[in-house]
Amino acid sequence: MIEVLHAGPCDLVMDWGRPGRGALGVPAGGAADQQALAAANRLVGNDEGAAGLEIALSGPHLQFPRGGVVALTGACFAAHRSSGALVAWNETLVLAAGEILALGHPEAGCRCWLAVRGGVAVPRLMGSRSTFLPSGMGGHYGRALQTGDILHCGAATNEVRLLRAGPPATAGGGLRVVAGPQINRFDDRGLAAFFNGIYRVDLASDRRGLRLSGPPVSHHKVGLLSQGVLPGGIQIPPDGQPIILGWDGPVTGGYPVIAGVVTADMPRLAQLRPNDTIRFVTIEVEAARELAATSWEIEELA
Repeated sequence: MIEVLHAGPCDLVMDWGRPGRGALGVPAGGAADQQALAAANRLVGNDEGAAGLEIALSGPHLQFPRGGVVALTGACFAAHRSSGALVAWNETLVLAAGEILALGHPEAGCRCWLAVRGGVAVPRLMGSRSTFLPSGMGGHYGRALQTGDILHCGAATNEVRLLRAGPPATAGGGLRVVAGPQINRFDDRGLAAFFNGIYRVDLASDRRGLRLSGPPVSHHKVGLLSQGVLPGGIQIPPDGQPIILGWDGPVTGGYPVIAGVVTADMPRLAQLRPNDTIRFVTIEVEAARELAATSWEIEELA
């Protein structure tokens, strides 16, 4: 059991989401960094896709009346337990009955993931326990956690694994992208603005998409039929300010897609926060595939 003594601004129950339901208008959603959630789950003896908490910008204060086994991965937040002892990341943490885990602000980045042994036991909807805020469904009553909420945990199925995970994803450096399906709709001036410009993440950004402000990207404003889109796709609306589609973004869109963030850099996308600056670096599709196959590893200790 987990009691929320103080909720952060956006604490969401998340697992690996609802893939394969785009035809119903439902995005896959789920954890913004599935690999980070998987690492946390393995540290506490859960299946990799078990439901945990995705915590953004500032963390909650959580009490464990019966104790528990937890792990934190992703961006390192300031965190301590009831005794005042600091909490380590990418390690198994055993909490005594009644102990409090308090998370503050991240040292860098935006999101972390908390797994608890047994997983967060909220009802499944369309095969997933993930929260989908735009429709108010899934997770804990379809919303972010609030002060006073109580979460229940399931039964553990595996042994706790001793692991050494890689460093958390960082938002620094250029985001690597591949050419989008409508790149030919953009003239030289528009392409130069996009690939040479520095963009700032707008305050209006959320899990549906990251709105950017910077050099406007010009393109041929010819009618475009609605098309399927995916997280990481970069749309250019009429005002020329790019939108990077997020994990809860639409499954179809009518704006031209100039590029797509490569799979290997999606965890870095998850760590961008308002007012961060980014630039784009283009790579070939084959290079993106190779990066996806080797971008993240967990070493299991003897």
